[in-house]
Amino acid sequence: MMMALDQFVFSLQTAPYRELQRRRSWKHRKTSRVGARDASQFTGPGDDTITLTGALAPAESFGKISAMKDLSDMGDQGDAYVLVDGLGQVYGAYVIEGLDETRRHFTSALGLPRSIEFTLTLSRVEDSALQMQASNEKVVNK
Repeated sequence: MMMALDQFVFSLQTAPYRELQRRRSWKHRKTSRVGARDASQFTGPGDDTITLTGALAPAESFGKISAMKDLSDMGDQGDAYVLVDGLGQVYGAYVIEGLDETRRHFTSALGLPRSIEFTLTLSRVEDSALQMQASNEKVVNK
């Protein structure tokens, strides 16, 4: 397992990524002052975005076409998912903001792509979004 987004596992068999890029920011609010630099106050964490890029070669048993549909379906749900890497490090709760696919080199018989490149964009949300989601699921299941 390379990484897991809730129940979706990134691996050589599903959707292997070749690059993980993370961009984090912190908020500092500024107030203008006469004759001096602006005053700055730290107000908390800002955006935390993870971008995974990878490629599938289903004909070579390197990833599955269905993995793209699974990720797309998760994005359609709009839910927050826990992101955990292969070492067990929990990154927190993330939503799927975007999934780009480029399909290439199609088979002549069925028109299936021999390769698929993808870029998945995840954005961090408050971990309480997972707790609210779990609470809503309990109410629905009763």
